[in-house]
Amino acid sequence: MMVESRSPQQVPSATILPMSSPSSDHASSADHTAADRPERKEPTYLFTEKYVADKSEIARRFLETRARLNASVDKANNFLVKRFYNIDHNTYLEGALPSKTKELMGLVGSAVLRCDDCINYHAIQAFRLGVTRAEQEESLNVALVVGGSIVVPHLRRAYELLDEMYG
Repeated sequence: MMVESRSPQQVPSATILPMSSPSSDHASSADHTAADRPERKEPTYLFTEKYVADKSEIARRFLETRARLNASVDKANNFLVKRFYNIDHNTYLEGALPSKTKELMGLVGSAVLRCDDCINYHAIQAFRLGVTRAEQEESLNVALVVGGSIVVPHLRRAYELLDEMYG
């Protein structure tokens, strides 16, 4: 499930948690240790949210609304929501898969689930990471094949955002 509320600025207490070791019940002769896994680290963004907001009215409205709504959620100080945000944040860190790939996967899942806010979030994050328009469009093609024609209305809105961001 995609969450469009992840951001280092909004989750300052996000902690990169070590991945758990496999239990003996699930261990195989080729057990992997934490040392075998790639280091997880924050992605390097090429563009700021402000840059994207200045480039795209759709992105600006989305980012402003998201910030306002996140402030309401943050006021609740809900432990479980914070835990979920932390899991989400850690999922999209650089690792065995680059953050660009993970954002494109998020974009596909969001389109298949028909979540316009999630589509906007992942398209913006992918743009900020330097993903090309062609890569985003190809990812949306995968979503269309997986999700079927019900994805088309969301695809139209995604293309409108891409038009504004990429020019």
